[in-house]
Amino acid sequence: MPEFDLDSFKKTWQEQPVQPKYDNSEILQMLNKKSRNYVKYIFWISVVEFLFFSVLGLFYFFQEEESESFRKVLERLGAQGSAEVEDNFSHAYLAIKILSLLITAYFVLKFYQNYRKIKIEENLKGFITRIIKFKKTVNAFILISIVLLLLFTCVLIAFIFYTLNSQNIQPTQSNLIIIIVGITVSSLLAVSMIWLYYRLVYGSIIKKLDKNLKQLKEIDLQEN
Repeated sequence: MPEFDLDSFKKTWQEQPVQPKYDNSEILQMLNKKSRNYVKYIFWISVVEFLFFSVLGLFYFFQEEESESFRKVLERLGAQGSAEVEDNFSHAYLAIKILSLLITAYFVLKFYQNYRKIKIEENLKGFITRIIKFKKTVNAFILISIVLLLLFTCVLIAFIFYTLNSQNIQPTQSNLIIIIVGITVSSLLAVSMIWLYYRLVYGSIIKKLDKNLKQLKEIDLQEN
């Protein structure tokens, strides 16, 4: 009986080819399913956001807090609030809110369409293209949300200076600096909060989608 050689056995065992647990088609299906789920999560998050801001907008529609805050800023600068200017400001603010809801509704629809179009039966290159387009859609949604906030800030500042000029008011430099700095800091904080929110909520999902996209591209290279 030949002597058993443990070292030789280990070497022979290590040289045995390791069969992959899954082939590319199975990996592709798993990545597709995961990617569809990530897109679905973003879709439902956007739906919740749309409903939340719709309800919030309806609540504030019957309030006059925006006009009251605008009036206090004018009084701080030595100007008198007029009904016409306050109405115009309220209308501008309402237009921005409606625009924001319309844009959010549009992106909710786009997210849903992207979710519906990502199918297991689709070819690999088409699947990769749809994920890339979806990422661009998410980035556009985040960017437009920030732009709308900055737009409101610009409208607020424009109405303040319009009122001051129409009433020939020359506010003290200290009061003007305080108001401008206050508005600017508030806007920057709001932008930071929006960015942080989207970074935590959308960013974490997009990061996982990026990982899937990288694996899909590796499979595509292997097949070509």
